[in-house]
Amino acid sequence: GQQLRALFYALPPAESSFRTVEEVPDYVDKSIPFFITFIGLEFAVSWIQKRKLPGRINDGISSLSLGILSRLPDVLFRSIDLISYIHVWNNYRLFELPWNSPWTWYLTLLGVDFAYYCFHRISHEVNILWAAHQVHHSSEDYNLFTALRQSVLQKYTSWMFNLPMALFIPPSVFAVHLQFNLLYQFWIHTEVITKLGPLEWILNTPSHHRVHHGRNPYCIDKNYGGTLIIWDRIFGTFEAEDAKVVYGLTHPVNSFDPIMLQLRPLAHIWNTFWATPGFCNKLSVIFKGPGWGPGKPRLGLPEEIPVITGKEVPFNPPVPAYCNCYALVHFAIIVDLYTELLASISVLSQGTVLLRIGFIILSLASFGLLMENKSKAGILEIIRCLVFIGVYKLGYFRSQFSILGYAYEV
Repeated sequence: GQQLRALFYALPPAESSFRTVEEVPDYVDKSIPFFITFIGLEFAVSWIQKRKLPGRINDGISSLSLGILSRLPDVLFRSIDLISYIHVWNNYRLFELPWNSPWTWYLTLLGVDFAYYCFHRISHEVNILWAAHQVHHSSEDYNLFTALRQSVLQKYTSWMFNLPMALFIPPSVFAVHLQFNLLYQFWIHTEVITKLGPLEWILNTPSHHRVHHGRNPYCIDKNYGGTLIIWDRIFGTFEAEDAKVVYGLTHPVNSFDPIMLQLRPLAHIWNTFWATPGFCNKLSVIFKGPGWGPGKPRLGLPEEIPVITGKEVPFNPPVPAYCNCYALVHFAIIVDLYTELLASISVLSQGTVLLRIGFIILSLASFGLLMENKSKAGILEIIRCLVFIGVYKLGYFRSQFSILGYAYEV
């Protein structure tokens, strides 16, 4: 019950205040069973409501692949959010609010959410930060899988926005709210919940967040809130849901390859940087909005946003049904290997950990190419399977379920 309430930011201060960071539970990892349950529930409700599923296999696997990819650096290193925060707290804090006071708890809720609003807004308005954040917006479906579609690079800039709180708010309180703010944003990625009445005035809701994920002109750069929508109302970035929202990027990436989705925007900035004349213009390519060009305002021209006709067709290359089934089964194996890696990280050598991470990345890239029906996908997949058999036989991989050992070799 406690873990379920954490998903909705519904754990009161008495249940979620801790003296030290070490005592703070890993709410995010413990929520994985609830993620799976809610995704199943969303599929059931969508089928009952509309007689259609809320997503597609290719897009769903792509979102989950990006989610796994974004968590892999945390397998090797402690969260940069916490490392930087604790460093500032230990060396530069001005005063110390009591860790067990409800006032500290509520102040941190507001502080973490406001820091998220600022970072989120800047991620849309600064091209180099957008290159990381756009990964989350690249899905043309909108469902709970989309919530798990995250950038590998984004966390390496977001940490700065939390540091002012480290001058007076204990790290243990911050560590709780950092997780709660993230978890709350999971359930708002759905179309099966319509409006939530008076709560729409204060909280970020599925309706508000659908607008944020839209590529309709009225949706662009709106509703940046994490848990609360009050910041958008205060700073003029709020927009209510109106015309049917069409999801995704204004210029779709058209790929299911998680590596390509992470790196292609950076390559685009690199090419534009060298192609743009003038030193100041080159800097503007990096630090102004993604829609900027020489002679345009900082965030580009609204009239250049592509018009939405309502007839947009999501990227969906024709792939044989057996190929989708194959990708689904092998993706389930990778999820098993990934969760087993998390469970046994403390007893594995650094070499084994790196080998497993490398194989997971290779597999996710291969599935992406398979679902795009790329000509080289078959060759890469054969190489991947041979690598799997080799390292499995040598004992570098283990399933959580010993009964599956023989099945994996087959």
